[in-house]
Amino acid sequence: MLTPLAAALSGPVLACDLALALAVDVSGSVDAEEYRLQMDGLAEALRDSVISEALVRGRAEILLVQWTGASRQQVTIPWTPVDSFEALEALADRIATDPRLWRNYSTAIGEALRVTSAEFEAAGHCKRHLIDVSGDGVSNEGIAPVQLHADLLAAGITVNAIAIEQSEPDLTAYFFENVIVGEGAFVVTASTFADYPERIRRKLLREVTRATASLAPQGAPHPVR
Repeated sequence: MLTPLAAALSGPVLACDLALALAVDVSGSVDAEEYRLQMDGLAEALRDSVISEALVRGRAEILLVQWTGASRQQVTIPWTPVDSFEALEALADRIATDPRLWRNYSTAIGEALRVTSAEFEAAGHCKRHLIDVSGDGVSNEGIAPVQLHADLLAAGITVNAIAIEQSEPDLTAYFFENVIVGEGAFVVTASTFADYPERIRRKLLREVTRATASLAPQGAPHPVR
């Protein structure tokens, strides 16, 4: 008998199951080494055998956004179809070498969500729309993220988060209350930036495989440690 995960991955190939926007924190609290841990961690997570299989089979499309203060969010890698392992490897290489745009600005999570959500107009053909936002602090500039929840829900966009608690020990609770939204939305906690690579791999595994996502209680967002 197939396991739930094996059954999910052995199903028919879809046109585009998932549009996944990776929103990476590059605010002033993130130093050069911590930025590198995020980008290398994302690249290696995408190369994970189970994650890569699910992304390719689901013909996912992935976008990368760097974000910091209220006027500083930019798509650095546009929607990229992951329709083969070669395409996924090329995308992982691009993420690993994506140059940092800013270094010394504030934390505008709401603005990051607003800019990123607008990009989904070009991914309307995908079945699921998901923003995966990382951060190491509370929003301190621009629109409050919770003010965007109604619009995100109306657009069918789910927001999950990874809270890096290196300098903010209660950040998971803040993200749970203010940032994540959508059916089954969740927060994963990384105690430090050094924990980020393993935690983002776990987070992406849950997001991109139907089997693991179906284990989450439906309709109620919750933190995952």
